[in-house]
Amino acid sequence: MSPARPSVLPAVLRLLSLLLLLQLTTPPGVRGDCGLPPEVPNAQPTLEGSTSFPEKTTITYKCNEGFVKIPGKPDSVVCLSNNQWSEFIEFCNRSCDVPTRLLFASLKKDYNMQNYFPVGFTVEYECRPGYARDPSQSVKLTCLQNLTWSKAAEFCKKKSCPNPGELRNGDINITTGLFYGSPIFFSCNTGYRLVGASSSYCTLFDRTLKWSEPLPECVEIYCPEPTQIDNGYIQEEHEVYVYRQSITYGCNKGFNLIGKSSIYCTVKENEGEWSDLPPQCIGKSSGSKPSPTAQKPTTVSVPGTRAPPTPQKPTTVNIPATRAPPTPEKPTTTSVPGTKASSKPQKTTTVNIPATRASPTPQKPTIVNAPATQRPPVPKATTSFYTTRVTEGKETSPSGAVSLIYGHTCITLTVLLVTLGTIGYLT
Repeated sequence: MSPARPSVLPAVLRLLSLLLLLQLTTPPGVRGDCGLPPEVPNAQPTLEGSTSFPEKTTITYKCNEGFVKIPGKPDSVVCLSNNQWSEFIEFCNRSCDVPTRLLFASLKKDYNMQNYFPVGFTVEYECRPGYARDPSQSVKLTCLQNLTWSKAAEFCKKKSCPNPGELRNGDINITTGLFYGSPIFFSCNTGYRLVGASSSYCTLFDRTLKWSEPLPECVEIYCPEPTQIDNGYIQEEHEVYVYRQSITYGCNKGFNLIGKSSIYCTVKENEGEWSDLPPQCIGKSSGSKPSPTAQKPTTVSVPGTRAPPTPQKPTTVNIPATRAPPTPEKPTTTSVPGTKASSKPQKTTTVNIPATRASPTPQKPTIVNAPATQRPPVPKATTSFYTTRVTEGKETSPSGAVSLIYGHTCITLTVLLVTLGTIGYLT
């Protein structure tokens, strides 16, 4: 009898125990799932905090700054059943920015949705409305090695608007030509007012170039009807009066014209007005002659005199008459009695007194310095003289001057009588 074979059961148990121990000691990332996502050039995975990547897990990548996803290439990887990540092709690359926007042209529609323009890539443009293609220039731009676009030539030229026409009695100021988008300005000659738009520009209407505003008009400016004047008239009146047109005024017989006889139509702030106010017609008889100018009185100081210590001899004073020429009068004999009783008879004193009748031609007042009969000095007298003014060949004298002349004559006679009386008393 052969010996019994050892049992295989213990060996199986030992294998199971080993597998269990291996399962417990294996890291979670390698227990039935994929490891960390693979590195992709110029891109970073979007993990969102995940540490476990079971089968069929998908990880998406994002291109680094300055790189753009290549259209048509996948940007993600998948964890397969063999705990491996799916293969990938480099999908991030450097690119030029969106092509330059041109004023006169736009990108063709084929490139409108594209954002990836690698080095060497070429785009094409087409002219905008209002511009025409210049066949001598290229319509293409290329992305260069420095990731910038090649310089664009002006391959589209502005179209021209039709001639705006002629502005009667005005001017059209064209600053930049008659091309698309160009403005023009309108102005009127002096004496005309602009009716309509002052400017217009070349624009596009249904793919046709036209002017934005119609041509304005220059309307002649009229002055208001001239004012009629009293006692006068306007020579050659008209129905309307335009810029620089003049009118002439005249006066009826017996009236004088005061002011400008001719005025003309002028323009201020697009309104017509006359250059001056109308004149006036003043009657010749209504003019008043100038009245005499009153003269200020002239003040003359007459110094007083002291009485001499010796008696005075009889004095004969000839006072000229106020009538020109003076007529000599016969001497008048007057007996002047003494002021005190005297034993000696009084002598007769002869005084020539001229006539005092007023003459039509007044004479200037005459001042006579008569000696005082007392020792105290006589205060200085102030005498006012008034000048006369000749009007229409007649000389007039203020009434005050005539009164002054007569007053001085009376004072002089009184002084003479007192002097003669004193002399008679002393003798």
